[in-house]
Formats: sequence, C-alpha cells, structure tokens
Amino acid sequence: MHTNLFVKLPPRKLFFHCAVPAAITSVAGALYTVVDGIFVGRFIGESALAAISITMPVIMMVEALANMIATGASVNIAIHLGKKERETASRIFSFSVKFILTLSCLIGLAGFFFARPLVMTLAPGASAEVIGLSTTYLQIYALFAPLIPIYFATDNFLRDCGQPRTSMMINVATQLLNVLLDYILIVRLGQGITGAAIGSCVALALGSLVTLSLFLGRRLDLYYTQGTIPLQKFFRLIANGASEFFSSIATSIMSLVLNIFLLKYGGTSAVAAFSIVMYIDSMLGMLNFGICEALQPAISYCYGARRFLRMTIIFRIVRIAMMTIAATSFLLMLLAGPFAVQLFIRPEDSGLMEISLTAITIFAFSYLPGWIDMCYSSYFTALDRPVLSLIVSLCGTLLFPLTILCLFSHLWGLIGIWLMFPAAALASSGLALFLFKVVDKSSQIY
Repeated sequence: MHTNLFVKLPPRKLFFHCAVPAAITSVAGALYTVVDGIFVGRFIGESALAAISITMPVIMMVEALANMIATGASVNIAIHLGKKERETASRIFSFSVKFILTLSCLIGLAGFFFARPLVMTLAPGASAEVIGLSTTYLQIYALFAPLIPIYFATDNFLRDCGQPRTSMMINVATQLLNVLLDYILIVRLGQGITGAAIGSCVALALGSLVTLSLFLGRRLDLYYTQGTIPLQKFFRLIANGASEFFSSIATSIMSLVLNIFLLKYGGTSAVAAFSIVMYIDSMLGMLNFGICEALQPAISYCYGARRFLRMTIIFRIVRIAMMTIAATSFLLMLLAGPFAVQLFIRPEDSGLMEISLTAITIFAFSYLPGWIDMCYSSYFTALDRPVLSLIVSLCGTLLFPLTILCLFSHLWGLIGIWLMFPAAALASSGLALFLFKVVDKSSQIY
C-alpha cells in the first residue's frame, strides 16, 4: 500500500515527498488568510478585524478538540500501519471520525445559542459594534460546526495513508474556493462580516465532504469499519493528542488574554494590529508547522516498524529544514513586513499603521528561536511520548508567554506586549533543548 514509501524511499526523497505538498498547502492556506484579511480590512474595516481576532480563539478551541483526537489517533494509526496491522488502524480511524462528528454537532448547538454572552465575556472592553460583529461571525461558524472541525482532522489521516499530494490538492482547492466566495460575498455583494463567515464555512464544509468520501471502500490504507476501540486505547489517544490540544487551547487562551491586554494598553487599534501581524505570520510561521505535521506519520511509522536509525535521519533533516525556514522568515518579516502591513489598512488609518509597523518589527525576532519547541514537541508526539510533548507545548504556548506578558506589559505597556513574543519563544526553545538533552534517548524514547 501507499504507506510502504515511509520505509522504502531514501530519507531525503521522502522528506521532499512529504514536505513539498505540506509547504504548498501552507502557502495556499496562508495566501487565503492574507487575502481574507485584506478583504475584511479594506472593505469592512477596523472593527471587523478586531471582531475576527476576538472570535478566532473560540473557533481554534473547537478545532483543537477535533485535532486532539485526530493527532492522537494519527500517531497510533501510523504505528499500527508500520506493524502491518491495517484492520486495527482502520478501526481507530473510524471511531475517531464518528467521535469528532458527534462532538462537533454538540458544540455547534451550544455555540449558536450562547454566542453573544460568550463574546461579551471574552471581550469586556469591546464596543457594541465589535460585540455585534463578533456574535454574528461566531453564530455562522456554529451553524457549520458539524463539518468544519473534521476538515482539519482528516488531513492527518490522509498523510497517514501516504497521500500528502491528495491532501495538498484538497486544501489548495478549498482555499481557492474560499477566496472566490469572499470576493463575491464581501466585495461584489457587500455582505460584510456575514459574507466573510459564510465564505469560509461553505468552502471548509465542502472540503470535508470531499475528504471523507475518499475513505469509502478500501482504496486507501484506511477505510471505514464497524466496531469500537477499548477504553484504554481511547484514553491513550487522548493522552497522545493532549499536547497538541493543550497547545491549541493555551494558544487560544493566550489570544484571549492578549486581546484584554491590547484593549487596555492600545484599544481597538492594538487588537486590529495584532490581527494583521497574525495574518502575515500565517504566510511564514505555518511552513514549519506544516513540515512537522507532514513528517510526523513517517517518524511514527518507522518507530512502529523499529527502523530507529532511519527515524533519526528523518528527524535530522526536519531540524535543518525548519531552522532554514525560520531564518528566512525572520528576514522576510523584518524587511518585507512593513510593506505587507499596508495591504490591510486603509490610507486614512494612520494610527493603526504606526502600531502595526512597531508590532511586526518586534515580532520578527520570535522566528529565530520559535521553531525549536514546535519541532521537538512534534517529535515527542510522533514517538507516542505525550508527557514530554505536553510539557514543551504548555510552557511554550501559555506558561512562559503569560508570565512574560504580565511582567513586560507592566514595565513597558504596549511595547512590552510585543516584546513578549520573542522572549517567550527564546524561553520555550531553551526548555525543549534541555529536555531533549537530559532524557536518555536509548532508554526513555526508543
């Protein structure tokens, strides 16, 4: 089957086979995000940018629940496929899909009816206009909730099947449709933030339906099957996906806290500036994330097949690639970022322009150490070592950033908030390297 390539292709060729589609997918997703931000910023305005920034952490939390199951299942699936246990792998896959769909339906119902109270709790200092826009955006996402989280989950399963190119094509087509719908609904029809939400949701829902249909029959290494999995196995899936889940939750919580601090020290303009920085970051930062996810099934498969030397070589190549991308991203953000900022801001918003330029210049330095904790956390997850991965993820996404945010904002106000990003990245990368060095790999990992 297709997963044989994980042990048959030379490591460098395997890296490019998996990483290039992931890179193209990341660039396509990033381009969509940037274009979406341009549409919102140019044709709806600053309040809409702030509204999306406020609601996005909630959406990320929902996706994190699905990703927790998908990531934990993906690692176990790849290990079982490495052991040639296809039926067991398919049973885990089928159970995971059903569980995510059921969970998404329940969350969608709750999100639709409690959207406004939730927004008011998350952004107590926001204006009535921003609260109204945030509520609308969140309720539309809630209506499509059953099919949105599964879109991000099934991407993991396609890579488990050795189908990175298929995953790439579906993702690129979804993002292109998203851009087209945004143009029609926002620019041509003037539907504002309602159009932005509908465009994103329709494209993702269609992408989910296409991906789910690929697993029908036995064309891929994974297929739908009856039965369930032992409770112990289910808890193991949750444990192994917990680092990614808590990382996403921590990131979402951190975004919510950041919005509160930004509103306090810089008002709506500071929240909008943060949103712009995140839009631009999606063009660069997601490349390394894509590489981690793309090679994780290969490392897990080799681990299950007990091809430890090959696994080590693959991980070495991943580290070199991520370090190169991080250095390039730093230079691009520092040199080209100020020009990119202008795409999101109307000429009359000079105050927003000034805040955004300061933010993006400082944020650029977070790329230099920022790849390290992501790389090692993903590696620990691939080896079914959730505790190590969880420690790195939680410290890197919540504990270090929150501590530094409180200290730096008290000392330097809004500038301190921007300085938090490179300082937290440096601290978390140091922890990741420390854990990797002190753990005896021969006895603790292998």
